[in-house]
Amino acid sequence: MNVLEVIRSALRGMGSNAMRSSLTLLGVLIGVASVISLVGVGAGSQKAITDKIDALGTTTLTVRSGGGRSTSAIRYQTLTTKVSDALSKAVSTGLAPDLAAVVPQVTSSQTITAGTETTTAQIIGTSADYFAVTNSRIAQGTAFTANDLATARRVVVLGAGLAETLFGTDDPVGATLVVGSTPYLVDGVMAAKDSTGLESTNDVLIVPLSRMQQSITGYGALSSIVLQATGTDAVTAAQAEAAAVINTNLKIDAADATYRITNQSQLLQTASSTTSTFTAMLAAVAGISLLVGGIGVTNIMLVTVTERTREIGIRKALGATRGAILGQFLTEATVLSLLGGLLGVGAAFVVSHFSIMGVRPVIVTSSVVLALGVSMAIGIFFGGYPAARAAAMRPVDALRHE
Repeated sequence: MNVLEVIRSALRGMGSNAMRSSLTLLGVLIGVASVISLVGVGAGSQKAITDKIDALGTTTLTVRSGGGRSTSAIRYQTLTTKVSDALSKAVSTGLAPDLAAVVPQVTSSQTITAGTETTTAQIIGTSADYFAVTNSRIAQGTAFTANDLATARRVVVLGAGLAETLFGTDDPVGATLVVGSTPYLVDGVMAAKDSTGLESTNDVLIVPLSRMQQSITGYGALSSIVLQATGTDAVTAAQAEAAAVINTNLKIDAADATYRITNQSQLLQTASSTTSTFTAMLAAVAGISLLVGGIGVTNIMLVTVTERTREIGIRKALGATRGAILGQFLTEATVLSLLGGLLGVGAAFVVSHFSIMGVRPVIVTSSVVLALGVSMAIGIFFGGYPAARAAAMRPVDALRHE
């Protein structure tokens, strides 16, 4: 029996019990689609985080208290406006030539009321450079200015989501809202940003730092200081310059640093490591369903061999070799798995057009190739035992089977 006839016999065997074959296909389909889709979720998460970090700018650095090697009790109280002023002075005097901007930040959570609408949101007190350094585009109205900062003017800029929550479809620019018990004028609204994977700026309220300190937080520690390097190739030098200025201002050695400076590359490495682990876990879970599909192939082929025992005996009596019988059943199992794998790939591409857990899956070519390869291996591996069992039957025993 030639190869073509072996394949035809396998296809006839599959067609003889279409329902059983379809259910086996479904098991492999679900397994393959799960692997590709969940790996796609991991890849989609990583892409979303990467895009978010890139949107913040590849030249930005962030200084935060804590995370140093010192065990000093004041480790979380080192970043004050004196530190940010020292950094700003270093920029203006040329002491830190690789630094372009310094943006101090204080954060708090407050109740915000506009008309009949009330919500709780994060408030960021910062400088006028915040919008340029963080790539926060103003969609409506204007951002507050350095003069507003100097006079501690009661003005705010809303995130797009917060503006919609408080004002709906109405234009909020020029309207008044109340933060805590203090009224503020809405100067502008920021354009919406994709918030997947990182903290959203769509639901925040931005106010001048001086007003924030006067009305809400007092003149204590800053939450962070955002720095901007003069270029992507100057980030490392800018980080070293900032550390030198801060250490001088705090009168500490580098070994006793009570703060940490992170750049976008470090954030990206951390995010990539996290999402890679996440993707591996998802793939492992999906792989279990593919394994279950393989067990289903074994089960269906064992049943098929049992039901077709007399057919096997007749074919052997007519001269069919052991290799021909083995090839027929092994081909049948492989075709079932491969066809299920191809349908699973198609299902995964359909799923990729929808969001899963808030993430749009990104199909990874390697996962498609791997899933198809595994589906074929499943047919060969899990179909091998039933095929070998069929090939090993003695014609006389097979013909006696009822």
